[in-house]
Amino acid sequence: MSPVSDSSNRTYHPSDGLKHVHLTCIVEFWADVAQEFYWKKPPSGQMLQFNFDVNKGNIYIKFMEGAKTNICYNVLDRNVHERNLGEKVAYYWEGNSPNHHQTITYNQLLRNVCRCANALKLLGVKKGDRVAIYLPMIPELVYTMLACARIGAVHSIVFAGFSSESLCERIMDAQCNILVTADGVYRGDKLINLKKTASEALERCKERYVPVCCSPLSEEPLDASNKLQVGQTTPWDESCDIWWADLMDGVSDECEPEWMDSEDPLFILYTSGSTGKPKGVVHTVTGYMLYTSLTFKYVFDYHHDDVYWCTADIGWITGHSYITYGPLANGATSVLFEGVPVYPHVGRLWEIIEKYGVSKFYTAPTAIRLLMKYGREPLQQYDLSSLRVLGTVGEPINPEAWLWYYDVVGQQRCPVIDTFWQTETGGHVLTPLPAATPLKPGSATCPFFGVQPAVLNEHGEELEGEAEGYLVFRKPWPGIMRGVYGNQERFESTYFRKFPGFYVTGDGCRRDKDGYYWITGRIDDMLNVSGHLLSTAEVEAALTEHPSVAEAAVVSRPHAVKGECLYCFVTLKDHKEFNRTLMEELKRKVREKIGPIATPDFIQNAPGLPKTRSGKIMRRVLRQIARNEKDLGDLSTLADPKVVEVLFSQRWEAAA
Repeated sequence: MSPVSDSSNRTYHPSDGLKHVHLTCIVEFWADVAQEFYWKKPPSGQMLQFNFDVNKGNIYIKFMEGAKTNICYNVLDRNVHERNLGEKVAYYWEGNSPNHHQTITYNQLLRNVCRCANALKLLGVKKGDRVAIYLPMIPELVYTMLACARIGAVHSIVFAGFSSESLCERIMDAQCNILVTADGVYRGDKLINLKKTASEALERCKERYVPVCCSPLSEEPLDASNKLQVGQTTPWDESCDIWWADLMDGVSDECEPEWMDSEDPLFILYTSGSTGKPKGVVHTVTGYMLYTSLTFKYVFDYHHDDVYWCTADIGWITGHSYITYGPLANGATSVLFEGVPVYPHVGRLWEIIEKYGVSKFYTAPTAIRLLMKYGREPLQQYDLSSLRVLGTVGEPINPEAWLWYYDVVGQQRCPVIDTFWQTETGGHVLTPLPAATPLKPGSATCPFFGVQPAVLNEHGEELEGEAEGYLVFRKPWPGIMRGVYGNQERFESTYFRKFPGFYVTGDGCRRDKDGYYWITGRIDDMLNVSGHLLSTAEVEAALTEHPSVAEAAVVSRPHAVKGECLYCFVTLKDHKEFNRTLMEELKRKVREKIGPIATPDFIQNAPGLPKTRSGKIMRRVLRQIARNEKDLGDLSTLADPKVVEVLFSQRWEAAA
């Protein structure tokens, strides 16, 4: 049976009654989940304390405070010593080149993490210290983050595509005193000198002394002609720089874990802020451990013999939760991928799925749309019969991409699990469950266990039944953020002040008659056209239904009469022509899909869109292009800054 359901006869969904579930039931549920883990000091006393109402005092969330455990022990030692999974594969590491690969068992992972933990202690790292990690997707990244967790240090991972300025900003804000980096990394056929970027970042951190541990690119050396050599292309400071191999030489592979309070910080991860200054989102030990473990288990329908693959980078929250902590807590086997989807050929992802027999596959709509451009042929060269569940993450998936994913990749037999969550939520909060939730292309469907969403209007009034407005949550779950590092005021003003009593996601949503939730985009990406609130995501989905359009991005532009109007950027499929006929067809498509009020005023050809190295579209830049504002600010996180010049040069093609 197709997982796509016809909702015409559905009148009720269990999520409709969630707001009436007593908090005691939710707490008891999580107390039962906690029994699966090891506790140095078992939970006792009050399980959950919180305040979401700024009018009643400071915002706080405390879960199982006073209990003591260690997340590294629970995701490694427990699997090795209690569950006898020592010889089970934890990771199949697949390098940028298909010739570079490695298999890492749970035994090997535990030993390497302990060695790294002991090495960090030799450098003076202790409980509560912050450690910055600026590494590509190599095993040493996992070793280092888990080593931090083992000794009670707080890891702050910075995506290895960020600029030196961005790296410095994060090091300074988190007050890190160690930076773990690499000499270089290949992305496709491009060699990137990470150590050079790291050294430039440290030059900017002049008021702090930050020693650097520099790891190799991988355990298998690069060709001699390409390896970054000290004294040639790698900056080196003997006063603070240390080679990974030298530091690990002779270090013990046994390390007693530091027993942590449930509410001790586990990591700081920076996410973009509306002011332009990143926010250091803080997650703590126990709540995050329980939540990532359980969401992984049920959202991906995990079984012991699964091979799971999340294509995200660990530099983002998806990689933290669903490459490292969630899968390892369940004793899962995962693929750890260093490369890019189209190198050395456009079938690389499908090749890896066949190679390892991947059964659960989790990727971003951006990647799906990219691979859609190449059609079915690259997939038909590989055996994808091992796939059982397909997941998406990062942004709302448009129905066309959803259906291609379901029809072509999953061969109409794998449910597509469209997960909504944020860096701040720690794990999935709106998500279907495989074979349990009837699916609708483009909908995040229903809340996860114990999560209580609500829809509010601009005045903070709760809307019942079918409605569209602000997506908020009325009560916490264990994995929710505990604060913005060093800035309680920003934590409260960003997430709780607009609607006291609720956690405000910053996203708009629509709830349909079946109680299903549809994410309509960031609130600052919604437009008010002649008094009508329009979702940019909805318009983008309509545009990408046109057979000539590969990708679309929609922003607002000031309008003398309407207040705001739609300015659309469209990237065409290969060999398709941008002309006035196409523009009229696209306007008609939007008009028919949404209504006359949503008809775009401007449509511009976009050979490429400004994206970060992780694939996220920088809509701030698009808004400035639409307004012809040339002062764009910091573009250091763009994968290809030249795209911006091209878009400015082609503004004249956009027609009203």
